[in-house]
Amino acid sequence: MSYEAWILLTGSLVGITCSMIGCFLVLRKMSMLADAISHTVLLGIVGAYFVTGFVDGPAMLVGAAIVGLLTAFLVQLLDGKGVQSDASIGVVFTSLFAVGVILISVYGGNVHLDVQHALMGDITFVPWDLLEWNGMNLGPSAVWMLGFVLILNACIIFLCYKEFKLTSFDPAMAAAIGIPVLMIHYLQMGMLSITTVASFDSVGAILVVAMIIVPPSAAYLLTEKLLHMLFISAGIGIASAVTGYYAAVAANVSIAGSMAVMTGIFFILAFIFSPSHGIVAKKRSRNAIGRRKVESPEN
Repeated sequence: MSYEAWILLTGSLVGITCSMIGCFLVLRKMSMLADAISHTVLLGIVGAYFVTGFVDGPAMLVGAAIVGLLTAFLVQLLDGKGVQSDASIGVVFTSLFAVGVILISVYGGNVHLDVQHALMGDITFVPWDLLEWNGMNLGPSAVWMLGFVLILNACIIFLCYKEFKLTSFDPAMAAAIGIPVLMIHYLQMGMLSITTVASFDSVGAILVVAMIIVPPSAAYLLTEKLLHMLFISAGIGIASAVTGYYAAVAANVSIAGSMAVMTGIFFILAFIFSPSHGIVAKKRSRNAIGRRKVESPEN
C-alpha cells in the first residue's frame, strides 16, 4: 500500500473504533469522561513502561485499561459521596494526569517517553513505524494495534448489545431485570481506555477525543435507533478522516488537526439539516404550525 493509503486507513480505523464506544458515552451523558480518561491513561502508559521497559504492545493496553477503570471508579466514588459529577471528573482527571507527568519528568528522561510522545502522536509517521515478523514486513504497527482493538470492541458490543442498549437508555430498568449495570459501566470504561491508548501514538489526544465525541453526537441528531447510530457515527468518522487528510494536504496543515476540524463540520451539517432535530426542520415545522393557525377558522 502507498504512504497515503496507510494514513487514510489509520485515520479511518481511529474514526470507527472511537465513534463506536463514543455512542454509548453520548447516550449516557458521559462524553467528557472520555476527555478525562484520554489524559489519565498517561499514568497507565508510564506504569507499563516501568514494568516492561516498553511503551508499546499489549502491556500498554493493560496499563491503560487499569488506569481507565481507576478513573471511572474514583469519579463514581466522588459522585456517590455528594461531589458534583463534573467536579468529580475534573478532580480525578487533573490529579492522575499530573501524577503521570511527574513520573515521566522524574524517571523518563533517558528514554523515548514524554508527554509529547504519549499524547500528541503524529499520523504522518505511522507508515514508517513498521511491524516485522520473521523478517517479513507486515505494515505499520499502529494499523495492527487499531485493528485488534476494533475487532475486540466490535465483539464485545455484539455480545453485550442488549445490555449496552438497556443501560444506556434506562439503567433503572436494566438493574430491575438483573443486568449488572455497574459491571457494564466498567466494561465500557475499559473499552474506552484501550481505544484511547491504541490511538494516541498514531493521531494524538485531540483527534481521539474529537472522534469519540463528535461523530456520535452528529449521529444522535440523525437517527433515533442505536444500531443506526453506531453505523452512522462510524461513517462520519471515516468521512472525517478522508476529507480531513485531503484538506490538510491541500492547505499544508496538520493532518490530525484537519481531521478533527472535519468532525466539527459534519456535526454542524447534522445540526442544521437533521430531519427531526435540525434547525431547518424545526423552522419548517414552526412555519407549518403558523400557517395552520392562520388558515384555521376562529372559534
